[in-house]
Amino acid sequence: MASDHDMLWRRCAHLGRVLLPVVDEEAWRQARRHEHLGTWGINIAEGERLIEVFAALAAHAVAVDTSASAAELDLLPLSAVADAATGKCDFELLAGLPDTFADGRDELAVKVFRLYTYRGGQYSRRLFQLSTELRGALIVLAERSRMPSPRCGQVFFWAAAAGLSSDHGDLTS
Repeated sequence: MASDHDMLWRRCAHLGRVLLPVVDEEAWRQARRHEHLGTWGINIAEGERLIEVFAALAAHAVAVDTSASAAELDLLPLSAVADAATGKCDFELLAGLPDTFADGRDELAVKVFRLYTYRGGQYSRRLFQLSTELRGALIVLAERSRMPSPRCGQVFFWAAAAGLSSDHGDLTS
């Protein structure tokens, strides 16, 4: 049986995987993101997978900071996740992660994120660019919501309503 800490990571990873498809309700948003990634010299598949893991890491960091359980992830404000994406240092997002990952894609994506974090230079710049793209996606969702302070649970609701599975993107493609 998985620990609550492992379950928390799985819920955060699921949030990351459904985030971009929910944002892409308007097709032009995906085209604009792909254009940004291309301009920055980032492979689209890798860039989108890194945005997904960035979202998971930011949500996880907020959950750990607030001592939220996996069951309480739904209650985290999207604004707090957006703030963590651009307000925390990259290495801070890596703190408190599980020792092992049930999904090999998550493990690989976290390793790539960690490599980017510690290599510095152009890789740090890429993480900054991806963090602003993530923050923008979270702001789009917050503005789309009828609630004054939308929460992560609303993203899960929108994803379920759209029939999205949690299996999107791969760094190896």
